[in-house]
Amino acid sequence: MTTATDRLDRSVLKLAAVLVLGALAPLLDSTIVTVAIHTVGTDLHASVATVQWVSTAYLLALAMAVPITGWSANRFGAKRMWIVALGLFLAGSMLCGAAWDIGSLIAFRIIQGVGGGLMLPILQTLLLRAAGRERIGRLMAVVTLPAVLGPILGPVIGGVLVGHLDWRWIFYVNVPICIAAIALAVRVLKPDPPAIAARLDVLGLLLVSPALAAIIYGLSQVGDHGFGHSAVLVPLAVGVLLLTAFVLRRTAEPLIDLALFRTRSFTASTALMFLTGFGLYGAMLLLPLFYQQARGETVTTAGLLLVPQGIGSLLARTAGGLTDRLGPRPVVLAGIILTTLGTIPFAITDASYWLLGVALVVRGAGLSAVNLAVMVGAFRDLEPAQIPHASSTTRIMQQLGGAFGAATLAVVLQSQLTGHHASTAYAHSFGWAIGFTVLAAVPAFFLPRGRGF
Repeated sequence: MTTATDRLDRSVLKLAAVLVLGALAPLLDSTIVTVAIHTVGTDLHASVATVQWVSTAYLLALAMAVPITGWSANRFGAKRMWIVALGLFLAGSMLCGAAWDIGSLIAFRIIQGVGGGLMLPILQTLLLRAAGRERIGRLMAVVTLPAVLGPILGPVIGGVLVGHLDWRWIFYVNVPICIAAIALAVRVLKPDPPAIAARLDVLGLLLVSPALAAIIYGLSQVGDHGFGHSAVLVPLAVGVLLLTAFVLRRTAEPLIDLALFRTRSFTASTALMFLTGFGLYGAMLLLPLFYQQARGETVTTAGLLLVPQGIGSLLARTAGGLTDRLGPRPVVLAGIILTTLGTIPFAITDASYWLLGVALVVRGAGLSAVNLAVMVGAFRDLEPAQIPHASSTTRIMQQLGGAFGAATLAVVLQSQLTGHHASTAYAHSFGWAIGFTVLAAVPAFFLPRGRGF
């Protein structure tokens, strides 16, 4: 039973609402831009290979910005850095809308990416400091709402903007959201506590940020070239070497505090975040392609057919409160079971649309439960001073896991398409996704259960 002390008080909910408004901009942006990418390429006379950099440049800039968030929140204050991040995203959005050619658009997307990379870890830091570790689950149910709404609203908004206005409005739509979020942040967010005079780990930054960018870039090339191509292997090798050098070096004030991994629940949670990228989120790559290639639907129809997954995610918002009471372990395991059950119909070549729709509701509920509970597991046993570094680390693991998952399933799908009919190829690929999802249950057994460990 939820007690009065367990409930989030009004000030925390008000803070969450202000921050969620700001987070809505980058989370909507990613899905809106995906819908409009073909139109952008046509209008700016860019090839498919070139226009893909509109998305790739954003993701690389986002990855390179994430490691610095822990240090910047401690050094300059989380409130100040939240407003800076929103300002960068606002400026990038306005510049993208005014881009005169594909080169300028790609450059301005980098500014957007830096703002987006700073934003989500700082959001976590602000809210976790305000709510306390015993109410993390309920809090995550609130703050992850934009991540649920993005896939539901993004394709619809993107289709309307591109179909009835100019593609530039896919960026201008962020402007009023960011302005409102900045104004509310100035009014509502409490002043930052005294800054921690931490020295910036410059060498660490020069190692880990390019490492993440190189790894994610290499993985983004897998779909076109396969894992064995130099376009994939060279950036992956460079990224792994840089990341290894970062891990092995010793410094008093590291950019990312690796001592976090001494906490068992944090280590299990971050391992789970990485593995879920293979089965849970890597399969997100397959779903829209499945409806278009195996079922012959249009892009817009495919987006609408994926709405049930978002509905399932909304229905699973109560998983936050359950996690606070029962602990992350049972909720994550239940979520993995639901996600597996919701993916199985896609491994059946002739499944009906009704069955697939119900499966997506179940899958969305499972995804939402896992996402909420694993974040609780990551933060619940940490001290307040560790939260900024933990926010950066969890975001990095989510990105790397998603990139590896998407790359692996892209290779599986491509190999299947060369020798099978599209429906059979997707059935086999979803079978791999199911296997990866089940594998994610292993670290889940090391998560806390109940209020203790």
